[in-house]
Order: sequence, then C-alpha cells, then structure tokens
Amino acid sequence: MPVSFNEVPASLLTPGFFGEFDNSRAVSGPGLMPYRLLILGQMLSTGTATADTPVRVFSADQVGKLAGRGSMLHGMAQRHFEANDYAETWVIPLSDAPSAVAATGAMTFGGAPTEAGTLNLYLAGRRVRVGIASGQSLSAIATDVAAAINADGDLPVTAEVDGTTAEKVNVTARNKGPAGNDLDLRLNYQTGEETPAGLTVTVEAMSGGSAAPDLAAAITAMGDDQYHLTALPYTDSTSIGALDAELRDRWGPLRQIEGHAFAAARGTVGELGTLGDGENSEFVTVLDAGSAPTPPYEWAASVTAVAGYYAEIDRGRPLQTLALPGVLGPVKGDQRTQTERNQLLLDGISTHKVGADGAVRIDRLVTLYKTNEFGVADPSYQDVNTMLVLGYLRWDFRAMWLRKYPRHKLADDSTRFGTGQKVVTPKLAKAEAIAKFREWEEIGLVEDAEQFKRDLVCERNVSDPNRLDFILPPDLINQLRVTAAQFQFRR
Repeated sequence: MPVSFNEVPASLLTPGFFGEFDNSRAVSGPGLMPYRLLILGQMLSTGTATADTPVRVFSADQVGKLAGRGSMLHGMAQRHFEANDYAETWVIPLSDAPSAVAATGAMTFGGAPTEAGTLNLYLAGRRVRVGIASGQSLSAIATDVAAAINADGDLPVTAEVDGTTAEKVNVTARNKGPAGNDLDLRLNYQTGEETPAGLTVTVEAMSGGSAAPDLAAAITAMGDDQYHLTALPYTDSTSIGALDAELRDRWGPLRQIEGHAFAAARGTVGELGTLGDGENSEFVTVLDAGSAPTPPYEWAASVTAVAGYYAEIDRGRPLQTLALPGVLGPVKGDQRTQTERNQLLLDGISTHKVGADGAVRIDRLVTLYKTNEFGVADPSYQDVNTMLVLGYLRWDFRAMWLRKYPRHKLADDSTRFGTGQKVVTPKLAKAEAIAKFREWEEIGLVEDAEQFKRDLVCERNVSDPNRLDFILPPDLINQLRVTAAQFQFRR
C-alpha cells in the first residue's frame, strides 16, 4: 500500500525504525466548543485596570479592584458570577466619556415620624436600611440616609445632604453617562416593608446623565480573539451599531470568530417597541427590563452568563424559564401582560416573566433581526438558538475538516490512487459531511437526514482545480415554544 508519510522522507537509507504520529483520526464525535464570555462596562478612577484592555477575570471581587467598587463593571460582574462562575470570562473596562455628565436624583423627607421603624431604601436594586426614631428631625434623617448610602461601597451611587435644603439627599451616579438615568430609586420593594408612620419621602428619579463611552477602542482591543457571548451595557443606536458591525465582520467566512451580544433596556412597551423597530441585527439581543429595580446593564450581564452556561451544554435547547439570579424584577403591577410580551417580541425585544417566587425568568430570547436587506419580513434569524447552533455547526465542521485533511491532495472521484495516499475526492468529502450530520443529529442539533443528503453538494471548483466547494444544507433543530390545544368537550 503506497502510504503517504508526513515526516519520514522517502530517500531515507540509514537503518532503523522511524515512527511518526498522525492525530488526524484520533478525535471522533461532535467537538467540544467551550464558550468565552466578555463583559463591557465602565470603570472608575479608583480601579487599577487599564481602560480598553481585555483582562481575564475569575470573581466579582477581582473586578471590583480592577474597575473600582460600585462601578458599572463591578455591578455587572456581580450578576455574572452569581449566574455563571464556570465559563472563561473576560472584561474590557471602559472609561467615562470625556464629555459625559453624571445622572442625579434626590430624596426629600417630609412630615414627622410618629413611631420608630426602619426605612428601606432601594438604590439600583440594592437595599439600604436606615433606623428611624420617633420624633427624629428631618435633617437628622437626611444625614443618616446619606451616611448609610456612602457606607456601602458597592452601590453605584453616592449621596450628600443638599446644601440648601437640609431634609433633602442628593444622589449622584458614580459613573457618568446615560446608563445612570436607569438607576432606580425607590422604597419598600419587598412584601412587609413600610415607611415609619408620619414620615414621607419624595423621590426624584435619576436623570441628566449623558454621553456613553465610544466603543471603538474596546472593539479594536478585542482583536481576533473570539468572544462567543458579550454583555453590552448600552442600547443607544451608536453603541449597538458599532458592536453589530464588528460582529457582522466576525461572522463572515474569512474571520469565522462569530459571537452574540446581549443588552437590556428599561422603558414602556411603546418606548421599547420604538427601540426594537429602530434596529435590525441578528447579532444583538435586547432584553426588556421593564421598570425593575436592578439596572439594565446588570440584566445584560446576567442573561449573558445564563445563556453562556446553558447554551454551552446544548445550543439547540431553548433558554426559556431559566432564572436570572440576583436580578430584581418589576413589582406585580408593573409586570408585562401576555399581550404586551407578544408585542415586544414582534418588535424584536426579548421578554421575561416574574415567577410566583419572585425570580426573574427568561420568557423568550430573540434577536433584533426582523427584515432582510429589502425590508421584507424575515424570521430566519429571529431566535437566539438559531445563531448559537449555526455558530457551532460551522466551528465543528471546520475543526473536523482541518484536523483530518490539513495537507491533502485533491482529485476527481474517478482517480485510482492507493488507499494510503493523502488524497481527498468530492465523493469522500461528501461522505464526511454526511457522517458529521449524523453526529449533529445524534446530539439533537439537526433533523431530516434524507433532505440533507439530497441537497448536499460537494464538487471541485470549475475555475480553481485546487478548491473544493460545499453546499451544506442542515435543517436546524427547532425549539418547543408554543403548545396549542383545542378541548373538544362532550356533555
């Protein structure tokens, strides 16, 4: 048999045994593709990291030192590692934009407490408890509240008593930019919490934050390293557009380092519908955060971590019903109805539900893609699972091909060559494709083998005799999302 060696030269004349190793057939079955996750988020000047430089991280405490405690990135890391401490995780810290303005809000205390009790304040979903004495002065309450807020270094805000109105506490976001406008301020989120009798609190919502960081330097810093899932803390068109352009290029056939981004946004159904209608990306998902206490950027980090954990196990299995640990959802009166969730999905906005246990759970994850380049409705890239499965299939087929046929010769099917020769033909390549499909079918990522074999094409390129061309037509597995039943009862 005319064996084709890789390293032993044909002209070797010296006596001895010369053995080489060939691992091209050592690996079988579907490949393992571990995910690498990325978190983009703003840091503080107290952080030790260098802005726009990727850093591998292993805990939220580490990120707190790198980006500064109470920073956007620190909060995102807390939600991420609470949901997924298994995946390889990287962060790219972002500096506040030079022209950025910090969001501000306020709490003004009125009346007079007629009983002792506890004031339960929630700032960005984090509870701060302040003891109130009967008859305590409003200025003393304001002083205690400001001190309690500043004592918690993990809060994304700082506080100070107003210089003019002693019973007023001004709250300022640690990071500058529009994300601070979504930092929720409220009282008494949990059942049973109530303000001490006689005391009133008027809350002024956070506002005035402007100028999100430019993502250009961070995207450049990503280089050609693959990040399968990215947590994006912004939903403005400029930020989504910048990351969409980079992901589109990464999904292309020349780079093949695809990835997907998750963001989240607060707002009414109408506001989020406008957001969804204004974007059209198969590479970005925006999750509805409603009017929840937890900031949208922490929602983004949590859903990225959850998707990264469970999709690595099975990319074809839907992510619905999975909980987002540590995320506080909207209170009952603010939760979306089924009609509202359906409308959001039609607009390309992903949805959540709040369970009876208070846990926030994924309802359905869709992409922002709704129409093709001609503006025609197109559901082909609607669901996140489609993108996850496609990315895996290409990676697995490419890994198999480059492992088995790294330095082969190419010949027509009619060529009579020895079985030991490193030669591939269209017929042999087609058989490899079918075998790979069978592996994908066994792990539940594709279906209809007969259709695949019927539509599969493998041929030598008509213009380049050194090129082999495939048309790989897998029918992707679908997800059970809707179950409908008609009850035809009898009497």
